[in-house]
Amino acid sequence: MPDARLAIVILAAGQGTRMKSATPKLLHQLAGLPIVGHVLATAGALDAAHTVTVVRYERDRLAAVVEAALPGSSIVDQDEVPGTGRAVEQAIAALPGDFDGDVLILNGDVPLLDAATLAGFITAHRAGASAASLMTMAPDDPTGYGRIVRAADGSVDRIVEHKDALDDELALGEVNAGIYLFGVGALRDHLATLRIDNAQGEKYLTDMVAALRAAGSDVIGVPISQSWLVAGINDRAQLSEAAARLNAMIIRGWQLAGVTVQDPTTTWIDLSVSLAPDVEILPGTQLKGATTVATGARVGPDTTLVDCEIGERAVVKRTDGTLAVIGADASVGPFAYLRPGTVLGVDGKIGTFVETKNSTIGDGSKVPHLSYIGDTTVGVGSNVGAGTITANYDGVNKHKTVVGSHVRSGSHNVFVAPVRIGDGAYTAAGTVVRKDVPPGSLALNVAPQRNIEGWVAANRAGTEAARAAAESGNS
Repeated sequence: MPDARLAIVILAAGQGTRMKSATPKLLHQLAGLPIVGHVLATAGALDAAHTVTVVRYERDRLAAVVEAALPGSSIVDQDEVPGTGRAVEQAIAALPGDFDGDVLILNGDVPLLDAATLAGFITAHRAGASAASLMTMAPDDPTGYGRIVRAADGSVDRIVEHKDALDDELALGEVNAGIYLFGVGALRDHLATLRIDNAQGEKYLTDMVAALRAAGSDVIGVPISQSWLVAGINDRAQLSEAAARLNAMIIRGWQLAGVTVQDPTTTWIDLSVSLAPDVEILPGTQLKGATTVATGARVGPDTTLVDCEIGERAVVKRTDGTLAVIGADASVGPFAYLRPGTVLGVDGKIGTFVETKNSTIGDGSKVPHLSYIGDTTVGVGSNVGAGTITANYDGVNKHKTVVGSHVRSGSHNVFVAPVRIGDGAYTAAGTVVRKDVPPGSLALNVAPQRNIEGWVAANRAGTEAARAAAESGNS
């Protein structure tokens, strides 16, 4: 049931110039989700009565992500007045006038802060009688953070931004983590009074602490022991650090659930991936998107799967696959390329240097090596010979190839679509199949081999080939 006394404001208006990217900072990917997507997921888990996201830069792209993650939540556009204080002021104006609960303020670039930690923070705030609570931390390097100045009774007296701090304030080790919980009445009473006469010329939300203290209200600081939980992402170096930490947690979770990950340092798994017990992941593997891997399957080494479905006991090694379905006990790779629409049946095989696209290969059928199979259906129990190509494109349109069941195609075949190879048919080595092959037939191109004796001596005199032929007694 929603917490009727909780509203959440997510600050997502910044451009993120330090990323040096055409992509908004909050839309950079982290374990398969945009950075802000993690914050939205956490907000959703807290089940607040109201959620408001403040946007500005690339607002339409961000708004689309917000609407997909939290349908029905509010989106507010920050105006020309800079600063977090102004962003929150506009967000509060979007809340129902009769809302009289607590407002949790989150930053869209802090993706690792989890719902359980925030639930504890909310509980601590509600256990007291303060007008506001804020998270604090003591990082090894406090550079850039606002310093926490405490009163004699231990409550928070004020927050001093790094650029505005004096030397004795810079020496303080406790800093503002940027996560706040206010009674909505306090915000409504004091946000409009915040000023912009500071080094940045912004309306700081942190000035709310001094405003509340001046009004006689208490503000408490809630220390958090693991500062990485509230680490913001401002550049690509910090993004990679967050990605490595989150990936390590994801892998550990799967290991504890019964998945073998041989080398966690070279394995990357998105949050949306699903793995069954007794799956084995070998080094250099990336599992992305909605990929699922069933019990007993082995994936890797050096494999990337995006939105793929891997059946029980299947083996997929040194493969790049997207939107492919691999049946139970099937074998794929090494060096296979599975393009979207590939479906491999139970006990089937897609082998070495094989590319497939928009094709279904039936139970027990095999494409062992050096082939391209596109826009094709293969029945059960068939074997496609080495070097086979389905010529599916006529320069304008794509066409289908149908290979029946228990077909045996020779090496170096070309199936010129649209064409159908009947059940039980054979095709000879080197055959170009341009018309349908009836069931049980042998298709071959009749072209007798000619040997022109003496050709090398006549046309390549003086070469190593000519000398070798002469020495063998054949000129």
